[in-house]
Amino acid sequence: MMINIKFPDGSVRSYEQGVTGYDIAMSISPRLAAEVLAVSVKRPGEPEGTKGTTIDLLRPINEDVELKLLKWEDEEGKKVFWHSSSHLMAEALEALYPGVKFGIGPSVENGFYYDVDLGGATLSDADFSKIEKKMLELAREKQDFVRKEVSKADAMAYFTAKGDQYKQELISELEDGTITYYTNGAFTDLCRGPHLRNTEVIKAVKIMSLAGAYWRGDETRGQLTRIYGITFPKKSMLDEYLQVLEEAKKRDHRKIGKEMELFTFSQRVGPGLPLWLPRGAALRNTLENFLRKKQAEYGYLPVVTPHIGGKELYVTSGHYAKYGKDSFQPIHTPQEGEEFMLKPMNCPHHCEIYRSAPHSYKELPLRYAEFGTVYRYEQSGELHGLTRVRGFTQDDAHLFCRPDQIQEEFEKVIDLILYVFKTLHFDNYTAQVSLRDPKNPSKYIGSDENWEKAEAGIIEAAKHKGLPYVIETGEAAFYGPKLDFMVKDAIGRSWQLGTIQVDYNLPERFQLEYIGADGEKHRPVMIHRAPFGSLERFVAVLLEHTAGHLPLWLHPDQVKVLPVSEKYTDYAKKVVNLLNNSDIRASMDDRNETLGKRIRETSLKRVPILVIVGEKETADGTVSVRREAVDQGTMTVEGLVQYIRDAVAEELAQ
Repeated sequence: MMINIKFPDGSVRSYEQGVTGYDIAMSISPRLAAEVLAVSVKRPGEPEGTKGTTIDLLRPINEDVELKLLKWEDEEGKKVFWHSSSHLMAEALEALYPGVKFGIGPSVENGFYYDVDLGGATLSDADFSKIEKKMLELAREKQDFVRKEVSKADAMAYFTAKGDQYKQELISELEDGTITYYTNGAFTDLCRGPHLRNTEVIKAVKIMSLAGAYWRGDETRGQLTRIYGITFPKKSMLDEYLQVLEEAKKRDHRKIGKEMELFTFSQRVGPGLPLWLPRGAALRNTLENFLRKKQAEYGYLPVVTPHIGGKELYVTSGHYAKYGKDSFQPIHTPQEGEEFMLKPMNCPHHCEIYRSAPHSYKELPLRYAEFGTVYRYEQSGELHGLTRVRGFTQDDAHLFCRPDQIQEEFEKVIDLILYVFKTLHFDNYTAQVSLRDPKNPSKYIGSDENWEKAEAGIIEAAKHKGLPYVIETGEAAFYGPKLDFMVKDAIGRSWQLGTIQVDYNLPERFQLEYIGADGEKHRPVMIHRAPFGSLERFVAVLLEHTAGHLPLWLHPDQVKVLPVSEKYTDYAKKVVNLLNNSDIRASMDDRNETLGKRIRETSLKRVPILVIVGEKETADGTVSVRREAVDQGTMTVEGLVQYIRDAVAEELAQ
């Protein structure tokens, strides 16, 4: 029996039923077959834009499908490569540390890890090279990854005999008939796959780091050793990756933030609770004012809500049921039975603002905006600088619309987010349509009908705006689907910045209403949006993207004035005052240090414009100007003001 295979270019070829992805690649070109790592198949009836299912190259295909041959350049191809590499590392560990037991070993954004129980053995950085050597030795054996379906009883018996309680626990939760093994060389693992055809393509290996990890993330369970690694099909790719890592260290926002004196942390205040220093606060204020000005043009109305709310508020919204156990616990007051919570979300508060007065269809859409600080109890091991914190400020807004307004409002929010990205030179981005997981409906609230409308509307908006987008199933918020913007920074790392969500459910839960043109009560639809996402995370990404060399309009220290010696301090003060009076952020460094040292330290703070004044400048009423270490010559102070205004206008107009 013949089946039809449709390729990404729209072409269709017929093959015998049971053909494999490897067979198909070979029929096109043996060279192509050597490069293909796995295949993605999408069956008829699956929604347009949905990613296909990734399967092994040697799995038989028995029906008409859309097929994509996955190579290293494809994200899903890398995932297969790295997941297979985690099994190769496990085989090496089993050879080097007999009796080792294994938790889970997934691929991650860059590489893979395996959680292992080494019994009494310990690992350190000194052991990395022997693990790498063993992995490469095994990879050169061209070991096939062999898939085998097994019964639950046989799987349990196998891992019971090995004494691996971690795999036994995982098997106990699986349904009989759904369990598969993969074997490479002497190593057999419980795994769904998919995997590479064999280990031959793994040419370069690097063990990156070690960490502790509680089994299944539960602090009451045993702690395992998490071993991170990365592999590549070429040694040159590993070398290039390590160079990028070195560059990333230089760009680490924690290092830059310290050098620029933007923020700090205090154990007394608490982990994950950033303290913004004066320069950091100035940076935040500039970002907020930038967005406030644009939001005003779009008709947003500012609101302010408290940092806490009654527990019942979050019970009504559904946040307590979904996140209560993982949030800061309720605050008990002297009043018996009275409980408050640190605000985990701004949206319930905004729903209550909407409910505070009756509304007509003529008023809608109402757009409430707030830079609202929220609190989430992140595990201490997951905290990381400003990118993972326990208290953060969202550039939050909630739009209450009539159903006929959703599409237009959603697209206007896309325009706003793209304006932010363009101004700050985040030029490389992909929109991710995040849908619910149909296999796990208990994760979500609301009717199927409302979910289907919201999901279809987001996909339509992404298409209409011509966005490059992908669909990710299972990444929706619990109350609605969303459009997330995944941005690549200057060294190619991907970050999630900016989100828009369509929500039919919170208006239902809060019984929100408006009076329609027919005089009847109707339910509004809610759009959640945050172009920055959170100020903390956005600043962190911006610092790493720019290496701290922020645009002139945004930098907290636009100008630093350095008098050559104490004799010229009075003139330097006059220059600073003239600049400040012209709404330019300027300050003076007249410390009793050499001019060279003051210039170096100003450079460390990435101050874009350096002004030096000495005898000639004081006599002539001028200043010597450098911008980003490039000499701009001598100007009058008025000329410098105009120069800065022109430069800022040019940056914001791009």
